[in-house]
Amino acid sequence: MLTSFDDDEALLDAIMAGAAGYVLKEIKGSDLVTAVRTLASGRSTLDPSTTARLMDSLRREESGSGSQEDDALAGLSPREKDVLALIGEGLTNNQIGKRLYLSEKTVKNHISRLLAKLGVERRIQAAVIAAHATENPPPGAGHHQI
Repeated sequence: MLTSFDDDEALLDAIMAGAAGYVLKEIKGSDLVTAVRTLASGRSTLDPSTTARLMDSLRREESGSGSQEDDALAGLSPREKDVLALIGEGLTNNQIGKRLYLSEKTVKNHISRLLAKLGVERRIQAAVIAAHATENPPPGAGHHQI
């Protein structure tokens, strides 16, 4: 999505509607070309400043939930952890299904369960948790993914 709307609600709405990319109209031509190439390769791209602000906002909403977050992550099945990690990478349900050899419906079921277990309503919130978990793994976690 190429837009002039630089607010959290617009970003969330775009992501929930299935946008794989979100960039602002102020983007430089060379950066727009890079964003299109990123999307064409099957990856996601989001405007860095908008995404950083949204992540800060979501973290504030979840502040003080570090140990609860760790407990919730521990309650996920290995497959749900795999799905969460791929959500964190920005993959779509279809891409996750191909990566894990699952049907898209099965991926949706895993996502519904992991959202409930994490106590979040939106996929973007789960992506933030996934990013936070890979940045700050629990003690003794070694090099395992979330």
